[in-house]
Amino acid sequence: MAFKCDIPAVPTTQRDDDDFRITRWDFPPGAVTGWHTHGWPYFVIMLTDGILRLHDGTTVTDTHLTAGQAYSRASGIQHDVMNGSDHPIAFVEIEVKRPQAVPFP
Repeated sequence: MAFKCDIPAVPTTQRDDDDFRITRWDFPPGAVTGWHTHGWPYFVIMLTDGILRLHDGTTVTDTHLTAGQAYSRASGIQHDVMNGSDHPIAFVEIEVKRPQAVPFP
């Protein structure tokens, strides 16, 4: 199900408390996160332009994203993420552990 790659993406936890986990991910070209399941809903904010190559166990999809672009996903997502670019990429991932803790206007 996962990509065959020995280059790991590098996670740096910036905050991890009862409400949120915020992680910066740095990917050399071709690096992968490894197969994983998201236990909470999450947001991703790109820090660089690049191609995220997602493997969902069946399909591989390339998504071209630009610095500052963001997206969100529900909990339960299973995938492996690869840097499909020919240059390093980075993004910040915000996992929402307690959605009721997020104040909305």
